[in-house]
Amino acid sequence: MTFTLRKKDILIDILVRLPAKSLVRFLCTCKSWIDLIGSSSFISTHLHRNATKHTHVYLLCLHHPNFERNDDPDDPYVEQEFQWSLFSNETFEECSKLSHPSGSTKHYVIYGSSNGLVCISEEILNFDSPIHIWNPSVKKFRTPPMSTNINIKFSHVALQFGFHPGVNDYKAVRMMRTNKNALAVEVYSLKTDSWKMIEAIPPWLKCTWQHHKGTFFNGVAYHIIEKGPICSIMSFDSGSDEFEEFIAPDAICSPSELCIDIYKERVCLLFSFYSCDEEGMVPNDLWVLQEKRWKQLCPFIYPAGSYGTIGITIDNKLLMVRRDFLRGAGDLCLCNYESKQVFETGIELAVMKYGEIELLFA
Repeated sequence: MTFTLRKKDILIDILVRLPAKSLVRFLCTCKSWIDLIGSSSFISTHLHRNATKHTHVYLLCLHHPNFERNDDPDDPYVEQEFQWSLFSNETFEECSKLSHPSGSTKHYVIYGSSNGLVCISEEILNFDSPIHIWNPSVKKFRTPPMSTNINIKFSHVALQFGFHPGVNDYKAVRMMRTNKNALAVEVYSLKTDSWKMIEAIPPWLKCTWQHHKGTFFNGVAYHIIEKGPICSIMSFDSGSDEFEEFIAPDAICSPSELCIDIYKERVCLLFSFYSCDEEGMVPNDLWVLQEKRWKQLCPFIYPAGSYGTIGITIDNKLLMVRRDFLRGAGDLCLCNYESKQVFETGIELAVMKYGEIELLFA
């Protein structure tokens, strides 16, 4: 089968609107379609359209698929079962159950997602924890090689993943700290399938500091760090290997209440600590990083309740969880910035416990 220019343009216009799962099925059609769908120009066009129009967007959640209540207070669950699934970003219906791509039955955590790829690894990270870069839609994955750069044990390991548009490559950034405050940073390139050790660590990171949450945006890894009384945002560009530090606003007095994410294509901080002038409402203060300075915007405001902040969705809604302490579960909710309305998704998140620490993932 061959195409005239006109027919080919029409075909491309149709195919770029389809999800990756459908395109994979069309690879069995003929060689011309294989060449077209597999071409770098088509992949770039398909990616750009879906990213800018936010089409084929899903919520990725760790949830209870079969939550049942038991009358025995010492054993509140009939079966503690966790499941990663994709949910529609519009209807919140479950679209696909996800199992570990290598067939492992162990629990795993997602450390970043970008353009349909997700980075998964163990719940408790070490420098030798296996990492998988996975495309759930087409059921393909790559396991980066074990790093040969490090042979010591680290007390804390942070992992982030995303796309760097400046170098057209997917990167995983692994930051590791010892009990003696030595810091090591490694960067994995999907394009070269190799790790690189970052040699130049700035002096302001060679001190006692506590790592908190992080995010990844446009090839840059951002981490909330606490250096004594100072709360800062550390950034690391996975393309240029450069570090920067941004001191958090003075109003942020408790890093444990702080969340970092992306709001309208800018790195942002969310801080839920202070009270609200509106009766029965709760504020979530919002700052965005603009020209290397923090600019405070109007806060997210929502009705009072047992809500905790998870982050911000790709369409700029506040992603929250309403904790039910009696049942030991969390209901996933979305808050609209303008209307202040809270929408219940019907998705019941799983609560993973590590001692006194409780974690939820969405």
